Amino acid sequence: MKVEDYNYVLPQELIAQTPLKDRSSSRLLVLDKKSGEMEDLHFYNIIDLLDENDCLVFNDTKVIPSRIYGKKEDTLANIEILLLKEIEEDTWEALTRPAKRVHLGTVISFGDGILKATCIGLGDDGKRVFKMDYEGIFLEVLDQIGEMPLPPYIHEKLEEQDRYQTVYAKDYGSAAAPTAGLHFTEEILEKLKEKNIQTEYVTLHVGLGTFRPVMVENIEDHVMHSEYFKMSKETASRLNEAKAKGKRIISVGTTSTRTLEAIYNKYGKFVECSENTNIFIYPPYEFKAIDALITNFHLPKSTLLMLVSSLSTKENILKAYHHAIEEGYRFFSFGDAMFIK
Repeated sequence: MKVEDYNYVLPQELIAQTPLKDRSSSRLLVLDKKSGEMEDLHFYNIIDLLDENDCLVFNDTKVIPSRIYGKKEDTLANIEILLLKEIEEDTWEALTRPAKRVHLGTVISFGDGILKATCIGLGDDGKRVFKMDYEGIFLEVLDQIGEMPLPPYIHEKLEEQDRYQTVYAKDYGSAAAPTAGLHFTEEILEKLKEKNIQTEYVTLHVGLGTFRPVMVENIEDHVMHSEYFKMSKETASRLNEAKAKGKRIISVGTTSTRTLEAIYNKYGKFVECSENTNIFIYPPYEFKAIDALITNFHLPKSTLLMLVSSLSTKENILKAYHHAIEEGYRFFSFGDAMFIK
């Protein structure tokens, strides 16, 4: 299967550069996964599309303000690093620019010295390993000096940092936001409760592989990035019960989807677990955990576009995307939403 089959042409002006003032006022394209029928709504209408036979599963990961700017202690050269993951306590893998200036033993000072990073490992593609030296709590230091790691297609400055967090985010660890959840407000979550709609939370820390293009010609040759996820015993029990009752399991975002499907593929049910997954979902794929999906509009030729095509068909998804383009929907992280039901 060719990656090119999942290509489409998107006008640059439809790439949303800033979030809407009201999260829930984004548009919502509802797609029937079987018939391909579409309906244009707004996200606040999602409540009207759900009932007590539905169970929504959210990813409660929280984005780290992981883009930090510093200077080499010896030459004062400007260095930017983007924290990717903590390998062990106070030891981080990071993307570094310009990486050629950072060698073993290089010390970089951030925020007038409140954080110092010493390079202790060299990797490919600009990756370096740093040992961090600071006083206090690391995340509080990052809150002082760090910026949100916005995707490369967003060029506008984010005025309010919390707009790249979901309102229910609580578990720090992501290099990117689970953007389907950005449309939810406290008011919508309250309305879900009022309608007796079950809500559950899992955690998957989103990696930068989400934004990496698929560089191979054939989909089968692509190696998926690995991401850490976890599910509690209580959540697993309630989800198994919901499935046994025939409830519609609706994942909020592709990260929740990958978590649920990875668990179900491995164990045949939902279980308490804490591990990594590199699950790559592309057609033809038989979903075992979820029945429907709330998601954003994804990049051409991306693994996420392949995932959503698996839930419906490539033809239905691309037809919906072309409809969205014609109707002026906003695309990608700060863009509008789809409900594939």
